[in-house]
Amino acid sequence: MIVSPVFAGKRYAVLGLARSGQAAVATLVSSGAHVMAWDSRDEPRQGLCEWVDCGKVDLADPVTADLSGYDGIVVSPGIPINRHPIAEVGKQAGVPVIGDIELFALARDSLPAHRVVGITGTNGKSTTTSLVHHILTEAGVPARVGGNIGVPVLSADPLPEGGVYVLELSSYQIDLTYSLDCEVTALLNITPDHLDRYGSFEDYAASKGRLFEMQGKDHCAVFGMSDRETRSLARIEAARRETGTVRLVDGSNLAEMQRDWPSLQGPHNLQNAAVAVAIVEALGITKAQWKKALRNFRGLPHRMERVAEADGVVYINDSKATNPASAAPAIAAFPPDPKPRIHWIVGGLPKGDDLDECAPYFGNIAAAYTIGDAGPRFAEILSPHTRVFRSEMMAEAIRQAMTEAKPGDIVMLSPACASFDQFRDFEARGQAFRQIVEALLAPDDEQEVEV
Repeated sequence: MIVSPVFAGKRYAVLGLARSGQAAVATLVSSGAHVMAWDSRDEPRQGLCEWVDCGKVDLADPVTADLSGYDGIVVSPGIPINRHPIAEVGKQAGVPVIGDIELFALARDSLPAHRVVGITGTNGKSTTTSLVHHILTEAGVPARVGGNIGVPVLSADPLPEGGVYVLELSSYQIDLTYSLDCEVTALLNITPDHLDRYGSFEDYAASKGRLFEMQGKDHCAVFGMSDRETRSLARIEAARRETGTVRLVDGSNLAEMQRDWPSLQGPHNLQNAAVAVAIVEALGITKAQWKKALRNFRGLPHRMERVAEADGVVYINDSKATNPASAAPAIAAFPPDPKPRIHWIVGGLPKGDDLDECAPYFGNIAAAYTIGDAGPRFAEILSPHTRVFRSEMMAEAIRQAMTEAKPGDIVMLSPACASFDQFRDFEARGQAFRQIVEALLAPDDEQEVEV
């Protein structure tokens, strides 16, 4: 884990004892800080002694505790600070409310010389973060992913000198960070999401923009070009920075290479790749190095993941597409050849009442199979444009799609919705898709599928 003398003798409260909270407690205790910790759930509190010397931690709720003399309240990014009382408690006590990424930022001066990449955006963060890490690793640069992906950045041992921390950063994490000066930052896109945490779309965009405000003027910032808000932030940053430190990319320079990539298909992944290339070039990686790495990058589970091919039909798990904006690029990736060839499994717990972002690509859909709470509404939207099967459940949708699909077609789960109506999370939903596909493709005497 990361340990730093900057925390020695200081006092911190940690609210929320999931992965990032546990990492924060462990780092602070090992660094010689006095720590108060709390979680509203019994299990994390009772399990505290399993991963830290609980004799060095006071179990108390910082919402009601005396915070006099405390240096910070470390809050899990999952806690909605827009409506949780901890924000007002911190304000009244004069104690900053921060996150584990801010602790990492404070500890940087005591770590071996390194660089940090911060990647944000509504969609594509995990793919781009993983791709940057892959390219660096292939080029022999010590690198580690962290933030909103993988293990918390505080949990792993520090990188050796010359290493690069590649951080995927959600708006929630940025909200709790104040001093992270990344050598390279990137904003992929901004589309409406998480508006329950923000007063408006403009507030959400401003949250993303704070990542760049923390940067020094001589550091590099990379921006996608797919939406107005991202381009607007790029113009703002270009006006305050040194010439040449802001790059806008759209992927057009990589289009001829894309057919050679086993993953990263579709226009959205072309831009993800372009952003990743701009990032690694700013870190000194050559074209020969990143070009080779793009050809052997296999992608991430649940993100345009090719899970099977049988009888000329390809099955794709894109369960991470939890809103229409993230599903749209997946549909766009497979145009008619010459007829529509996508059998689209769509639905779940909706984040809105429309599929407007997907509408330009309805012509790519051979048939739609609606599931979950959003099923009736999505069936209503899609019926004028394509055949619709009101499947309701995942297994039935896959079974129907298998029956309808022909060689050359794509059966794709890209739900455009959250998963919580039927599944624990998008990963459980994607795993269910994979397992059902494999079971239905198995010989008849091996099939065991519950509808």
